Amino acid sequence: MNGYKKIADILRTQIRKGKYPENTLLPSQQELAEKYHVSRVTISRAFHLLKEEEFITTRRGYGAVVQIPEEKSDLNVERYLGLTELMGKDASVSSTIISFSLRFPEEEEMKKLQISSSEPVYDIIRLRNVNGLPLMLEYTIMPIRVIPGIDEEILKKSIYTHIQKTLHLEIGASVRKIKADRPDAYDIQYLQCSKEDPVLEVEQTVRLKDGTPFEYSQTRSRYDHTSFIYYSSGRSKMNINKETD
Repeated sequence: MNGYKKIADILRTQIRKGKYPENTLLPSQQELAEKYHVSRVTISRAFHLLKEEEFITTRRGYGAVVQIPEEKSDLNVERYLGLTELMGKDASVSSTIISFSLRFPEEEEMKKLQISSSEPVYDIIRLRNVNGLPLMLEYTIMPIRVIPGIDEEILKKSIYTHIQKTLHLEIGASVRKIKADRPDAYDIQYLQCSKEDPVLEVEQTVRLKDGTPFEYSQTRSRYDHTSFIYYSSGRSKMNINKETD
């Protein structure tokens, strides 16, 4: 990840956690450059990202003023550390457990998680709610050997907090595929959408810092509740589905 993106990540997290409240000023570009040992150009590019995401407004001769984006969830395509951390302390994130079981993996799951057929996995379906509203359906497969100790109490809160705070594991890179889809029966029931409403599906494989895959999941969201932000680094790939009904 480029330096300015790291700085933007830090400042975005600090804004979400309330270190810089709404309508207050961020430190000056010079102060931040000295604090993080980077150039002012790097800080300026980080500010530009935050302005595009509506986390700050800039006023000539005055500085960068913090603002809180609208409730719609903007998810960074390149990086994901869990919904609870993403939404910050001012959002109330809760989970409704739809199903939770242990079983042996299917072929595609073995491939994605690099495990054998004899290694049991968690099979989890949860509805994630933000401020009392249904935001997304999560279908998650995790190897028990890699992420031990998950129970219903953890599922009602945050799996990623369990991974980081209890198991002391570091989250690494993820590979994510995003597509539009027609709503299924679960989408209509739990996301409260109609048969005509499209949904966004994110399929992802997430690894720990040491490269071990620990999550294979599909997350489905209403089109009007979630958007995704992509920061171009000069390389991109587009998959075109040529199949038709």
